[in-house]
Amino acid sequence: MKKISWMAACAALAAAAAAGNATAQNIAPPQNVLQLTASGSVEVQQDMLSMTLTTTRDATDAATVQSQLKAAVDAALAEARKNAQPGQLDVQTGNFSLSPRYTREGKINGWQGSAEVVLEGRDFPRITQTAGRITTLNVGNVGFALSREQRAKSETEAQTIAIENFKQKATTLAKGFGFSGYTLREVSVNANEGGPIRPRAMAAQAKSFSADAPVPVEAGKTSVVVNVSGSVQLK
Repeated sequence: MKKISWMAACAALAAAAAAGNATAQNIAPPQNVLQLTASGSVEVQQDMLSMTLTTTRDATDAATVQSQLKAAVDAALAEARKNAQPGQLDVQTGNFSLSPRYTREGKINGWQGSAEVVLEGRDFPRITQTAGRITTLNVGNVGFALSREQRAKSETEAQTIAIENFKQKATTLAKGFGFSGYTLREVSVNANEGGPIRPRAMAAQAKSFSADAPVPVEAGKTSVVVNVSGSVQLK
């Protein structure tokens, strides 16, 4: 009796599975679904400055090069920290490299190295004046960007624009296809900064500045873009 009941249960399960597969196969794909994208853009002034100060040394032995680089960086850090202020002027070390120099025969005949100190923050005059007072390193690269606060504010503005553009586009397309409106099915939102900022090398003649004259810099603008994409059900 138990054996018969077990076989009956298996048969019922198999029948149910077959019925489920048949039902799934008979489900029609969604109709009148529209895929679309929209974007919002805000142009904003860059409010973060990054200055990379660098120096190179060359000697017959690695220890001498390393010692010279350390002395140059230590002096630069000591000067920079006098004016350091969180968010306004942050100071940190950058890349440090040390490598051998070879002859044509492949033998080491000396060592060369480089070191960096990075000044960055929102207080442009403080940063540039500090850079001008550092004598052991030269200005190598200058770059601009958006602070976290400015980026968040700009993304919120761009997001509002992007969502409104998405809604207007969906409404216009729905009417264009002969429907009275739409309902939102799914949507994704992502943001990016248009036109990535690339640090630019300073001209050789502009690498030395007097202690009283700030390094000449001028920030530009960048675009913060938010993209909205998704699908709507026309109705």
